[in-house]
Parts: sequence; C-alpha cells; structure tokens
Amino acid sequence: MEKTRLEILRETVATDPDNTFGHYGLAMELQNTGQLAEAMQHFGFLLTQHPEYSAAYFQASMLLVKMGRSKEAQKVLESGIEVTGRQGNTHAQSELQQALSDLASE
Repeated sequence: MEKTRLEILRETVATDPDNTFGHYGLAMELQNTGQLAEAMQHFGFLLTQHPEYSAAYFQASMLLVKMGRSKEAQKVLESGIEVTGRQGNTHAQSELQQALSDLASE
C-alpha cells in the first residue's frame, strides 16, 4: 500500500525533527485535511525555532484567521514583515503587508 503525503511528511519530521521544509509541508497538509490545531503546532515550531523561515508567517497568519484568532494573526504578520525586511525579501514583505492591511480592514 502506498503511503499518503501526510504519512510521508510525518515520517520526514520524525526522522529529521529540525527539517524546516518537512514541518512546513506537514503544516500545510494538516491544514488541508482540517487538522488545524496540529497544523498550527508545526507553524509555531517554525516561527519560534526558525524565525528566518519567512514562508511560515503568511501561512500561519492565514490559519490563525481561519481559527478565529485575528489578533494573533496580526502579530504574526507584523513579525514576518520585520523578518522579511531584514532579509531584504521585498516580495514576501509586500505580501505580508497586504495581508496585514486586509486583516485590518475586516
């Protein structure tokens, strides 16, 4: 029997607990399958243990909004804007700024 994407990602993280892409992929897959709290745990790992992993900020904030935690989403976006600014990642920074603006107008 072939393994599911979720099983493969879980194995990746179990084998290499510091694998940033593994945590990100697992968080996305968990979110897609409705396992929001567990998805947030993996995004939380990235935001605390690998704050330079800029892709996590946008996705974590969108998940927090989906979970009804808009104030936390705002803080995540603000942190992401800081990080991407330090990195010189203007594309990601502008996406985060737009998401923050959209959230503020809701």
